Amino acid sequence: MFGLFKRAPVPATRHGGALGMDTLALRMAQGAIVPASCMGVSCDAEGTLSRIAPGARFPAGEAWCFHPGPYTTEFAPFAASPELGLQLSFVIDAPDPRVAQQRFDLYLVSEGGERVTKDDFAALIGTAVQRELAQGNLELPPCTTPEEWDAFRAGLNRLLYQRFGITVDDCIPVDLGEKVDYARLLRESASTPAVLPAPGADRVARAPAAADALALRRLFLELPALASALRQLPLPEGQGHFQRQQLLLQRLDHVALTINTMPALGLVGPGRKLDAAGQAIRAQASEEAALALDEAWSLLARLAHSPAALLDDADRIAANLELHCATRRATP
Repeated sequence: MFGLFKRAPVPATRHGGALGMDTLALRMAQGAIVPASCMGVSCDAEGTLSRIAPGARFPAGEAWCFHPGPYTTEFAPFAASPELGLQLSFVIDAPDPRVAQQRFDLYLVSEGGERVTKDDFAALIGTAVQRELAQGNLELPPCTTPEEWDAFRAGLNRLLYQRFGITVDDCIPVDLGEKVDYARLLRESASTPAVLPAPGADRVARAPAAADALALRRLFLELPALASALRQLPLPEGQGHFQRQQLLLQRLDHVALTINTMPALGLVGPGRKLDAAGQAIRAQASEEAALALDEAWSLLARLAHSPAALLDDADRIAANLELHCATRRATP
């Protein structure tokens, strides 16, 4: 089944001095050797991930290598205030023996593509943090007190660990004013209607086929890992928490099953092609499901801190996943 979402093989990629500096990870060719000071990640045809030690040769399957860091990057936590920034120092986590799949490995295989640059990764971090601040899941008020900053840091650490599998070493406020192209921002704001961006508007526009394939790949690989993480959450006794957790897991398993049997983007039925408008609708539904998946990982970071209080949010996200996957499956 994993072969439906498999990328075409690519030749061996040069790993040079940029890896560990401006590049976090690179796609590798089958049979390549993991560079020194790096770690390999292999993904077989069933979607099973494994780490490969430096100096070892990659087995058959898709392959990546990454440098654990440390890395330092900057991003703006508030889209409306690009001059207010945060400088983040982080490392990619060492293997956690408590889990079968490491979170960064899962991110790399499902979203990494051919190369993960530090700038692209910083943009993803910024988008995730902006979304959490906008929804009130993280708080970073003006004139932040030490207690408020500590609470923000704790939430940030949990978010980035669950979403990307990285550990934050340090985070400090910085002034990005000198790096902001205000003229460009003014030109863009003058040519764009003053409306709130739609969900997912920050994502790079892709052709429907590419967007659909990426979203389905993410859902296929990440939903089982998400369900496994939810299954391990300790819940307080009473008030039906265990029953709600089990029902939620059943719903996620059903969504995963629909992904495994999802029809091809361009077909209505055997020998019947779907027009471009119908393909665009299906691709949009896939992307909306991937956005719900992002919300689920963010929720998992908060559930680990307060599991019982956030089950309503988990139900809402599961309902969104069910809706978007049903829309993707339906024939326009």
